[in-house]
Amino acid sequence: MKKDGPGETPPGVEVEEKKPLIEYPSVYTFKVMGMQGPGFAEHVRELFRRLMGSEISPDSIREQPSSKGKYVSLSVSVYLLSEEHRRSIYDELHKDPRVVYYL
Repeated sequence: MKKDGPGETPPGVEVEEKKPLIEYPSVYTFKVMGMQGPGFAEHVRELFRRLMGSEISPDSIREQPSSKGKYVSLSVSVYLLSEEHRRSIYDELHKDPRVVYYL
């Protein structure tokens, strides 16, 4: 008896098309964490300005210091048109040496 390999659909089983988890265009919030210090929030604002191609409103960024004050978390809400744009922003956050963690 032949077994179905990974990713193969058994005969007679209908596959439901998966809907994307995020529907675009959409407002999406990135969480960006780094060392607390002068200029980190401005660095992140400039990074998003470059990636979005326009200024980021101060109302679009919320700042939360860690309990011991060593780190700061920024929530940055932006209007995205596609999944590709969201992924490209995550790629840039991954490459940035000042970004310690991101969600």
